Amino acid sequence: MGITFRKETFRDDFTFKNSPEHIRRFPFPFHEDSYMYAVNIEPHVVGPKGSVLENLIDVDEHYVAEMQDRALVLAEDPLRCQSLPHMTLAGWDLLELLMEQQALGYPEHFTLERDGDRWRWINRPLGIDDTFTFGDTSTLPYGPMEYITRQSQGDFCILDQRDGNLWMDAGMVTTQADWSLDFDIGMNFFEWHAPVPLAHEKGIFVRALKFLTNIQQGKPARRLNWTMTINPRLDTSPENYHKWGPDRTTVTPENVGDKVHLRVELQSFWRLPRSNGIVFPIRCYLIKMDELVTQPKWARRLHRVIRDLPEELATYKGLTRYRPTLVEWLSKLDDGSATSPGFGPD
Repeated sequence: MGITFRKETFRDDFTFKNSPEHIRRFPFPFHEDSYMYAVNIEPHVVGPKGSVLENLIDVDEHYVAEMQDRALVLAEDPLRCQSLPHMTLAGWDLLELLMEQQALGYPEHFTLERDGDRWRWINRPLGIDDTFTFGDTSTLPYGPMEYITRQSQGDFCILDQRDGNLWMDAGMVTTQADWSLDFDIGMNFFEWHAPVPLAHEKGIFVRALKFLTNIQQGKPARRLNWTMTINPRLDTSPENYHKWGPDRTTVTPENVGDKVHLRVELQSFWRLPRSNGIVFPIRCYLIKMDELVTQPKWARRLHRVIRDLPEELATYKGLTRYRPTLVEWLSKLDDGSATSPGFGPD
């Protein structure tokens, strides 16, 4: 049975919402009642049926609407997609990876046919049926990275590995949590993570880089990251801060449940076969508080996490202005009872 895609928006009238089934599959990021930045990397393997890990590249009910929003962002600012000249081969690697995974996981929606270098790609939700020559950029309407990431949920950073470091040398980034591809392009791993508080002192990024540079082909890894967003806005880039920044001043006790969204990133890391680069998909999931608290365990746990979050992390994640209002609202849903282990709802 195929996915039923929602007609919705992530701007202006903000009609985005999650179906009841999608609420239960939301990747809630807290396995305990407190949070501290950590190297929470694990093998990226297939997970339970019905979860966001059922397939290694997830496609869900928001797919068509997210791709429409991506097209709007790119029309406004083409620099959200950039690839340095030496990264074209890595772009072909990514095209192959995403086509294979989407066709494998969702054959009713995507088909990949290959006859040597002559490939045919059918994307039924977006009405695409293209035949092209793998490796020949002139046979596609865009470069290979841009072509396939216009058809794939989440952001994508392609990292070149050299000199014992990783360099952000290509990417499609339209759903980021307040960072800029145009600013970070060409930076190394430590440079683009420089703003993160506490983690550097704990040596987290040194350990993370060592792990990532040793990722092997066919053995991807993953981690969850999170922040919060006011309104279900995918594009919270520095370039558009004037559009979304003032939203933080609009939270009241009456509208917390509708306006405040938990924003979770499922980040995975894949070694690319020809270029030896690493692709870093950053898949963004949004859920409003009214939806999240339909799962009582999540309501209790989120209250405790946000209440006890270190001030530096609260500031870094932009929660300071509305945090007291959110904590007070969540406290009414926390009866003090114990929460069960793990991420999933009870």
